[in-house]
Amino acid sequence: MQNFNYHSHTYRCGHSDADMSDEDYIKDYIKMGFKKIAITDHCPEKNVIDTRDKKRMEYTQKDEYLQSIQYLKEKYKDCIDIKVGYEVEYIPGEEANIQELKDETDIIVLGQHFIYGNENSELRILGKCDYTDEELHTYVNYIEKALELEIPDIIAHPDLYLSHREQFGEIEEKVAHELCSVAEKYKIPLEINLNNIFQKTYNQNRILNNLPLEEQRKKLINVQYPRKEFWDIACNYDIKVLYGLDTHYRGQIPVWNELVQLANEMIGEDTINKLNFIDSL
Repeated sequence: MQNFNYHSHTYRCGHSDADMSDEDYIKDYIKMGFKKIAITDHCPEKNVIDTRDKKRMEYTQKDEYLQSIQYLKEKYKDCIDIKVGYEVEYIPGEEANIQELKDETDIIVLGQHFIYGNENSELRILGKCDYTDEELHTYVNYIEKALELEIPDIIAHPDLYLSHREQFGEIEEKVAHELCSVAEKYKIPLEINLNNIFQKTYNQNRILNNLPLEEQRKKLINVQYPRKEFWDIACNYDIKVLYGLDTHYRGQIPVWNELVQLANEMIGEDTINKLNFIDSL
């Protein structure tokens, strides 16, 4: 079983549990036997691009965030290896600011949640609008450009673009092949993201429950990702794969094993066995 997780958030992003401190998460990871973790909160923006409320930390919180994780890294160095970083989106024109974030941290996770519209005047946010075929092509281009610039260490939830698409047709298949191809080319791991599973099962409607696994399994019909169709394609590429807890909530870390099991059931044993899971970064 994977004993590391490189995708974790904090209360600063505004949509995590506000009563969970940085240290609370670290203690949960230690209790679960994790050996390496990264705190990678949604990045602050020097130039505000994403104007949505409660989606990322403020730029004024950046130094305090880095200092907090550095303090915990030292405090718990004999128990767990802690890295600090960000989850970022690539946006044209923001390369220097993204590089600045990368230079002052250990790890960068690329979680591409949006692209610019045709006129570069508004964000087209995944799940909030229906992407055209052209916009899906732009989405892939943004990810490829980020890899070309050597920005990320991990591509988070690569199947997120499917989260509001019930059908898996020609364009969805084409995008899956394109994403896997660039991940293979640049040797960047793809993440099987476990957060949506947690939100639809153990933390349904943000109410934590302790129902048995067989009851949680019944709720998988509502999970938007991971998507089996994507990973059925990914397993045919020479790519690296890892699980990402994408921690936001109380009670999420303690059910790590169950979330991995549910993800494997969604994707299918045959496909899981073909994927190249890494031991660490």
